[in-house]
Parts: sequence; C-alpha cells; structure tokens
Amino acid sequence: MAEAVFHPPRRKRRVFESYEGPFPVDVGGKDFRMCQAEIINNHVIVRNPEDIEQLYNKGYFGKGILSRSRPVFSISDPLLVAKWQGVNTNMPIITSQKFSCLLFPRYQRRVQWARSVLQEQGLDDCSVTQILENYTKPLELTQPGAEQTANNRMGPNTENTELSSQSRADPGSAGALSPEDQNGGSGKACLEGDAGMGPVCGCEQQEQGDSRGLQEGSCQKGGAAVLGGCEGKQSPEQRAGQGGEAKQNAPEYVLVQEEEEGSSCPEDDSASLQGNLVKKEKLVCRKNPFRIFEYLQLSLEEAFFLVYALGCLSIYYGEEPLSILKLWQVFSEVKPDFKTTYMAYHYFRSRGWVPKVGLKYGTDLLLYRKGPPFYHASYSVLAELVDDDFQGSLRRPLSWMSLSGLNRTTANASKELMLCYLIKPSDMTAEEMSSPECMKRIRVQVQALVLNGQLWSGS
Repeated sequence: MAEAVFHPPRRKRRVFESYEGPFPVDVGGKDFRMCQAEIINNHVIVRNPEDIEQLYNKGYFGKGILSRSRPVFSISDPLLVAKWQGVNTNMPIITSQKFSCLLFPRYQRRVQWARSVLQEQGLDDCSVTQILENYTKPLELTQPGAEQTANNRMGPNTENTELSSQSRADPGSAGALSPEDQNGGSGKACLEGDAGMGPVCGCEQQEQGDSRGLQEGSCQKGGAAVLGGCEGKQSPEQRAGQGGEAKQNAPEYVLVQEEEEGSSCPEDDSASLQGNLVKKEKLVCRKNPFRIFEYLQLSLEEAFFLVYALGCLSIYYGEEPLSILKLWQVFSEVKPDFKTTYMAYHYFRSRGWVPKVGLKYGTDLLLYRKGPPFYHASYSVLAELVDDDFQGSLRRPLSWMSLSGLNRTTANASKELMLCYLIKPSDMTAEEMSSPECMKRIRVQVQALVLNGQLWSGS
C-alpha cells in the first residue's frame, strides 16, 4: 500500500468573519476564562452568553440550539426589518395579530405560549387574560430630543405613536431594552438615540394592580422565559454570571407591526376602485410575553475535550461539578461508543482539524480546516477500536457493498471517506479503559478511501 494522498481543503467562496484562534484559551494566561455548562437530558448546554461567545468564536465548539451552527437566532422578521429600514431602533420587529397569512403571527404565537404556561400553573382564565392584557398593552414611544433632562427622561407621548420613517439606523440588531420596572408592568419604551448609546428614556412603573401574578418575575424552562407567578430554579451558570441573569430576567421590548383601526379605505371615491384598499400600518411597542433564549449545545466529545484537554470548562449536573473521571464514566453510559469517538476527536483536534458530528453523512466525524465558516468539510471519518492484530468487535462492520455506498454518499458531498483505527495494546484491561489515561497507550492509524475504491493507508 502507498501513503495516503491528502487533497487540499476546499475553501468557501464568501467568508464573512475573521479567524480568532483555534482554542478558547490564552497562551499567556492573562485573559483565561473558565466557562461553565450543565447536563440537561444527557446533553451538555452552555447558557452564559459570554461563555457561548468564547467557546464558539475560538474553536467553533458546539452549535446553537435554534440555529444551524453559529447561535444567531433572532425573533425579528427579516422582511419587516427591511421594510422599516428607516426606523432608528435596536428592538426586534415582528408580525402582529392581524397578519393576513396562513402562518400564525409571531407575536400572537408567543402570547398563546405564555397563556398555556400560566394555565398550567393553575390560574383561571380570567386571571390569565388580565395578566396578559396588562403585560402586552401598547407602550409609549419617545424620540430623542434636545429637551431631555439630566436623567434621560422625556415628556409623555401618545400611545401607539407611529414611528417616523426619516430616522436613520440599522434595525437588524435585535436586543432588549433594560427597564427599571421588572415586575411585568407597563412602562415607557423608547427609540435608540445613537448607535453607541443606550436608550434615551427611562421606564415608568405600573400600578400595583396591573402586575398581579407577576411579582415573582419570570420562569425559565427549556431555553424560554415566560410570565408567571413562580420563580425558576437558578442554575450554577446563572448564579455565576449576574450580568447575563439580569438580562434574561428583564422584560424584552419588541416592535409589532399592526394595522391602524379604520385605516382600510379606497384610494379613490370612484365606485370602480372599491376593491383597491390602502392599509395603513404602524409599529407598536409591546413587551414580549414569551422569551426564547438560544443556548450552545456541545457534543459529548467537544465537552470532554474542553474539560480534559484544555481545562477551560466546568460541567455541572444539578448543583455538583463533575470530575474528569466522572464525566468519562457518565458520557460512556450515555453513549456506549463514546471512548472510541472521543479518542478519534482528540487525535484530529490536536492536529489542527475542527471535527464536527458527521451523523448526516452516516459517519462519526467531519473534518474542517480552521472551521466551518472558512472551508468545506474535507473528510468523513469512521472510527474503530481494534487490537494489535486489527481484531475486535467492530462498531460498524462494513461489507464491500455498504462501504461502496458510504463512499459514494461522501463523494457526492465533495468529501473523502477516512477510516480511523484506534489500536490498543492486547494487554490493556477494562480497568485501564475506565480512565481517559488509557489514551496514552493508544496508537492511531488512518486510511483514506479514494474515489476509485482503492484503499490508501497513512498515519
């Protein structure tokens, strides 16, 4: 057999980001940050926004639970953002209750979700309706002016104020304002005065009667924060990052596109134009009753590499941080072939590749050069644990027919199939395999299967 022929990675045509670093650790140790995650339903989840940015931007670890890869989920409707391009605000713009489409309106959908959660808490329909009406009532919008006082408060304005189309800013960045009233009451929202400044007006507290049922804040469950008279149990990550906790507990303001009442009128008095109606639309500021937060989900291999190899991640189960040995045992129980896939992941990650899960191509790993934003995946990897004589209970016994089909699937995606054999000594016991220290005695041999079906070997 000849040496393996490794083809150069295929670079993507359009790259919209810069390369920061291969690992989320600082060589000098000055800016070292210990990130935190937790195990939820056998999945490793990172909740802290700063930890998410650190882990994904430096090394492309994990993926957003609501996005394809990078966690960039936003509730904003891109079509509405483009339509109201002249609005100077950083609040998300979503559809209203009167959106004439087969799809359920985005804002009304969140109201229904919040209603369902409140009903599950035992509240009667009358109380639920009153809570939602008080929480989602229209808020006043004020524009920045020269007469603002020292504490950035401005005079009152009429509700449902129509936004001026003459202001200039990019509304694409979706963010929540930071109100003073965190009891769910109605307040005063505002437009952003400058891209580098915060809101130019404060928030007025609501009467106590309007915040009935909301005194305890919000409940967070499964990546969502909803209204309710209960207080969710805080995770270690939320306690560690007080800034992220305050941001998640604070109400989120959104701009809802609605039709003005009685705005549908004919363009001309002629009876022949009765069918041509003009609908005047406006943006109304409301509170989002059901917030959805995007978290970062790490594969078991990525999570263990961050803990064991880099030492920049702590994983909690409930209130207890798990040790390296405990994680090795827990992950092996959750995923029986975890030892095999992790040793392959550790091998390729240590050599500059960015391995990702290769489930959609029927393999264990996909190998990227630098990261998914820069290059297409070059190889699809199958990992097998064998002994010195290449014997053992194979995880995926391959016949020539199945191997040919898998190779064709990989070739159609402009990749090459790679077989990764993890060779353990014949005298290695099960007790040694119960610790990650067994990797010190493991040898690795890789074989690339080229298009003509001939097998080339390498190491």
